[in-house]
Amino acid sequence: MVDTLVVGEALIDIVRPVGAPTTEHVGGSPLNVAIGLARLGHPARLAAYFANDTYGDLIARHLAADDVALVEGSLGAERTPTAAATLDETGSATYEFDLAWDLPYPLPTDIGHLHTGSIAAALQPGAEKVAEAMLAARDHATVSFDPNPRPTLIGDAHDVRARLEQLIGYSDVVKASDEDIAWLYGAGGDPGQVLALWGQLGPSLVVMTRGGDGALMHVTATGETESVAGRSVSVVDTVGAGDSFQSGLLSGLLDSGLLGSADARSRLRAANLSDLRPAVDRAIETSAITVSRAGANPPSRAELR
Repeated sequence: MVDTLVVGEALIDIVRPVGAPTTEHVGGSPLNVAIGLARLGHPARLAAYFANDTYGDLIARHLAADDVALVEGSLGAERTPTAAATLDETGSATYEFDLAWDLPYPLPTDIGHLHTGSIAAALQPGAEKVAEAMLAARDHATVSFDPNPRPTLIGDAHDVRARLEQLIGYSDVVKASDEDIAWLYGAGGDPGQVLALWGQLGPSLVVMTRGGDGALMHVTATGETESVAGRSVSVVDTVGAGDSFQSGLLSGLLDSGLLGSADARSRLRAANLSDLRPAVDRAIETSAITVSRAGANPPSRAELR
C-alpha cells in the first residue's frame, strides 16, 4: 500500500470554559488528517515538532493508538505547542497560542504521497522547509495541501496570499473551506473562480468545503465545476470536520490509484469529474460521521457505507 507522509503541527488544545473544569485534548490539523487516514486503512506517518514532555507523551500515545508512525526527530522542540481557548458566557473563545514550528531533521523519502498545510505551511522557520519538502516529493510522490490559514498567527490575508498560491502550485490536490477562501480573497466573490484560478496554478483537483452544504469541486483538466450536496445528520460539534473531509478525500483518491506515485499523478491529470466524484463523496461521508459525534473523532473504514 501507499505510504502517506503528513507534515505539520501536533499540539494540545486547552479549553477553559466559564464555570466548568479546564479540558485538554490532542489536536492539530495535520495530526487529525494522519489519524483519519490510518483509520481508513492507509499507512500514515507524521512529521511534527513537539517536545519529549508530559504533553508530548499525550500526543505520542494518541498517535500510537491508531498506528500512526512518528517520524524520527519530531520530538526536538523545547516544549510541546499549545492552543488555549478561554470561553466567555456566550461561548465565544479568545485564543492564545504558545507554539514554535520547525523541521530540523530529514524527512523520509520512501513515500508515495505527502500532505501538509495549516500552521506548518505558514509559520517560519519551518514553513520554508515544508515548501522545500513539497517540491522534493514531487519527483516520486503526489502532494496535497490544505491552506487552513490561521489569521491570528499568520497576519494579513494580502501578505500571505502569494505564499499560499505558491504552495498551491506545488500541489496535485488542494482542499480549502469557504471561510478560508472568503478570508483570502474577500467575501461576496465567486468561489468557483477562485477554484479555477488555483487549478491553473498546478493542482488537478481543487475542492472547497461548505459545512453542512457539502462541497464545490473543480477539475482542472476538463474545466468542470460541480456542487456536491452534504449529508443531513444531527450535528454534535464540528471539531475536526475539515480534517476528516481531507482524510476521506485522500483515501478515495488513493483507493482509485489517483494518488501515490508519479504514475498516479499522470492518471490524476487525465481524470474527469466522474473519475473524481467518488473521492469527494467519501469525504462528505467521513466528515458527516465526524460531526455526528463529539470531538475530532474520524471514522474507521468499517463505518463507511
